[in-house]
Amino acid sequence: MMNLEKTLDALRSHRMDAYYVETPEEAKTLALSLIPEGSSCASGGSVTLAETGILDAIKNGNYNYIDRMIPGLTQEQREEAMRAAFSADFYLASANAITENGELYNVDGNSNRVAAMLYGAKNVIIVAGINKLVKDLDEAVFRVKTIAAPKNAKRLSCDTPCAKLGHCISLKRNGGMTDGCKTPARICANYTVMAYQRHVSRVKVIIVGKELGY
Repeated sequence: MMNLEKTLDALRSHRMDAYYVETPEEAKTLALSLIPEGSSCASGGSVTLAETGILDAIKNGNYNYIDRMIPGLTQEQREEAMRAAFSADFYLASANAITENGELYNVDGNSNRVAAMLYGAKNVIIVAGINKLVKDLDEAVFRVKTIAAPKNAKRLSCDTPCAKLGHCISLKRNGGMTDGCKTPARICANYTVMAYQRHVSRVKVIIVGKELGY
């Protein structure tokens, strides 16, 4: 296991609030305690938020949830909901990897998730299982190419090599961070690293002592 205390201290040194809880239930309780009732909320597509019960609690609680996945929405309405998330009081998501140096590494296709995390939403709550912790950015890149991207591509029924092979084809040619396939369904388009923050406590990171998500 990576050095948990070092990671938490590094996140705090980057002016993010950092928490550790043992169970998904504790993560849900903590996350909801950070969000006043009546707040506007939005989220990225996150298996972790679903597994912890946070997503259901936000959708069904006394919050104004901006839901881009309502059945029957047109593509235009879905895109409007994604843009509305930028002005939400709280944006919830997970991270693809968190380094010991307190860096949040994320890779997106449409990039509505990383866009809201980087700027717009007043508060950002990141919930991540212990499996997301890595030593450094090199390990973060490798984790996305061998775990996060292939599993998410398969979950989303994306017609990509990684969904079939279980890893990015760039590994066969020792490709760098942004190397990959050239398929229209590729989910790896923009690569972001969040470190020292100008806005104190805007980003709140909850690390859970269980494996969650991809």
